[in-house]
Amino acid sequence: MRIVLGAAGAGRVAVVPVPDAPVPAGEQTVIEPLAVVPFAELPRVVRELESSRPRWVWDDTRVRYPQLVAVGVIVERVHDLRLVGAILEHSTLTEAARSGLPARPAWLAPGPAENAVGASASPAGVLPDAPGHAGAGGAPTLFDLVPPADASTDGPERPDVRDRRERSAGAGAVHADVALDDPVRATAGAGRAALAPVAEVLAELARQDALVAESAAPAKLRLLAAAESAGALIGVEMQAAGLPWSVDVHERVLEAELGPRPSPGAKPARMAAIAAEVRAALEAPALNLDSQVDLLRALRNAGLDVASTGKWELQELEHPAIPPLLAYKKLARLLSANGWAWLEEWVADGRFRAEYVPGGTATGRWATSGGGALQLPKQVRRAVVADPGWCLVVADAAQLDPRVLAGLSGDAAMAAAGRGRDLYSGLVESGVVADRAQAKVAILGAMYGATSGDSGRLVPRLARAYPRAMALVDRAAADGERGRRVTTLLGRSSPLPPATWWQGQARAADPEATGVDERRARSSAREWGRFTRNFVVQGSSAEWALCWMAALRARLAALGAQAPAERPAAASGVAFARMPHLVYFLHDELIVHTPAEHAERVAQAVRETAVEAGRLLFGGFPVEFPLGLRVVGSYADVE
Repeated sequence: MRIVLGAAGAGRVAVVPVPDAPVPAGEQTVIEPLAVVPFAELPRVVRELESSRPRWVWDDTRVRYPQLVAVGVIVERVHDLRLVGAILEHSTLTEAARSGLPARPAWLAPGPAENAVGASASPAGVLPDAPGHAGAGGAPTLFDLVPPADASTDGPERPDVRDRRERSAGAGAVHADVALDDPVRATAGAGRAALAPVAEVLAELARQDALVAESAAPAKLRLLAAAESAGALIGVEMQAAGLPWSVDVHERVLEAELGPRPSPGAKPARMAAIAAEVRAALEAPALNLDSQVDLLRALRNAGLDVASTGKWELQELEHPAIPPLLAYKKLARLLSANGWAWLEEWVADGRFRAEYVPGGTATGRWATSGGGALQLPKQVRRAVVADPGWCLVVADAAQLDPRVLAGLSGDAAMAAAGRGRDLYSGLVESGVVADRAQAKVAILGAMYGATSGDSGRLVPRLARAYPRAMALVDRAAADGERGRRVTTLLGRSSPLPPATWWQGQARAADPEATGVDERRARSSAREWGRFTRNFVVQGSSAEWALCWMAALRARLAALGAQAPAERPAAASGVAFARMPHLVYFLHDELIVHTPAEHAERVAQAVRETAVEAGRLLFGGFPVEFPLGLRVVGSYADVE
């Protein structure tokens, strides 16, 4: 069963069940709402109905879910109309279906990376478009969605809603029998975003149902919709629970690296001392090392031929000022990114609560909104310390991208190279390259389209050894060079090139084009091709990671329900104080904060769900996803 949340007048929300079975074309169904309540009572209603294991349907998880989690209400499954709508809006799998359905409504907020995403191209991958991959029969599972349907839903007959329904290809309609006190959107109160009328929410759900049902690969898109929506839940939950953080350890790290905390406006003692060394070596006593312009001028005045003050360029120079300058830049980065000011702003009650942005990049990888959670330096990771009686289960997927590439392309030889072993070592043992370092360089070259240097020299060897894998990324690159879109395994599509790219290509095609115009066009085409080459792999890896986390989240919830923690982690909040829970995620790495007595069971669940994610995406294709896994008290204990 699905349950839709929509506004039913000022300050009230309608809770409306929607049948999973499709509504026959031409028929209408009127459904009595399960409840129409003030927003303040919604957590109670959701808690009561969650026992029936519905899939909740709402406009935006980042807006609706925090108020539930804050009072200990956790939902198992959701359909996030905002995130799913953004995927469907641009996926080439829905391109034909979109032409016959109404446009996405203006009230639905755009996806987090939508400014980078355009409609996209043909799908790459081997996932069978079969319902078995999305769960079958029995009790509902995390990835169950409604069966294929051409049903469209609707609400009270406002003119704009009626127009939508009449354009929805004659599909049946579901009406929520709710009287609107006020035809405008209701708000949940001060500081809460408006919730669209239930009729409009139902209409948008119907539109998305129809897009999926009429798409080129319904099963793939259903799985992606479920995984993306589960990721939205996880993002909110991780922010609410927070990453365990020791202020004392962090302050000791800062003092060891920078010196005692300085007075406001002053530099830490060690940075000041190093800055003096740099000024003396450059014979520039008034130099402001934090000014790139001043620093670049001082370096040139010292006879150094530099184009920038970047670390990689400076490392190639020989001058007495360079070692202390590099040390200063490293400390300056620590101070600005994770210094005392950061600690005061982002850590409270023993928790670092970053705002995660699921789907925050074009490939579907996550981002964060402030705090730098995805860029924690090694020194600072020492502050990530489990609560007393708890521990951290830290896991990362080994060589995730090349393993996903093997599954995407169906390259059995590449999959075999990583079976039961490190994939890079497998390349060496297969005679493709001489050593593990060369294997890493070759794989990176294949992913990013290297044509020169060691990578460019080694990539042809990969093409001979793994022709199917290389053909897939080469094809994606060729599509990108032509301005076409590419698509991940489950249906997320790459953005179109920007207008400046097309203008450059047009100039090069002009009969009066110069050689410079042609070279620039070829260069920009190759650059975009490198992006699309990587997009299909990185985006599909993001889908694997979503499925891994979503399945693990369900296992952790079940474990917590069976055996609540003997010693609560109160700072994690009422929802997570007595159960193992996800607290960190970075592309292919995650951390679970767990009661010590559950550590081994959690570690087992982490491993098993990684296997499940591989099977969910690639069926019986024999590609493995091994993990590096440690059970530790501190993140610093992970090698």
